[in-house]
Amino acid sequence: MNLQDITVVITSFKSEGKILTLLDSISRNVKVIIIENSNDKKLTKRIESEHPNVMCYLSKDNLGYAKGNNLGLSKVKSKYALIINPDSKLERNALDNFLKSAEKYPNFSIISPLIQEKQDKNKYVNLKNNNLFEVENVKGFAMFLNLEQFKDIGFFDDNFFIYFEEMDLCRRLRNKNKKIYLDPTITIFHDGGSSHDKSINFEMEISRNWHWMWSSFYYYKKYDGYPFAFLKMFGKLLSAAIKTFVYFLTFNSQKRKIYSSRLSGILNSILMKKSWYRPKIH
Repeated sequence: MNLQDITVVITSFKSEGKILTLLDSISRNVKVIIIENSNDKKLTKRIESEHPNVMCYLSKDNLGYAKGNNLGLSKVKSKYALIINPDSKLERNALDNFLKSAEKYPNFSIISPLIQEKQDKNKYVNLKNNNLFEVENVKGFAMFLNLEQFKDIGFFDDNFFIYFEEMDLCRRLRNKNKKIYLDPTITIFHDGGSSHDKSINFEMEISRNWHWMWSSFYYYKKYDGYPFAFLKMFGKLLSAAIKTFVYFLTFNSQKRKIYSSRLSGILNSILMKKSWYRPKIH
């Protein structure tokens, strides 16, 4: 095995401030595919000129994380793929260590690295040993995929725009008795904040709140049925409705917009409408 057996897939949205740092941490011997969910031709041209191992694809629409990764994975020709968020950074030799683990455990579907979050820089995970161990779910910001294992189930459910798509994928893998591991010897650093430009923070906050509620209800409905999902989410529905009203009365427009976006997201999911909200950014 060598680094040519891996393709890195990055789904990005206006992430110039972060993605260049990530690319600098990836060997030039590794092919990288970027799905840019904006029309930022200037950024993609800069990336391809500075990183000859990178191919950038501008999506016509904002596809979201699940559908964007599916598009990127459809272009992969190698045996393995590493899906990674643009606000991450590879530890030295991380890709080589993924390959070593793949050789030891050839039947794996996903290997997750140990997470080092920015906000937890003084907090470390204490593990008894450095052996791989099976887990039920992984965090979606970094996943090493054995593509052969996905032929019968596909990749992400692209009804999810963001949130819960990795939990859904892991659940479908477990239902097929496929192996999901965490490797504590591999560290990937995750900024733990937003991966986009700061100038669009509030609009992205609105989008995150809308999709968190939509995806939560959709996930529970998919696996546990509509009545369970409604009961599970009723408290959050009621809370969003009350807080929207309270912040309307107190003229707090920012908080009102956040909670009204939550209310809209869950109502659209309850009514079984598609995940249609997209950040209002030009």
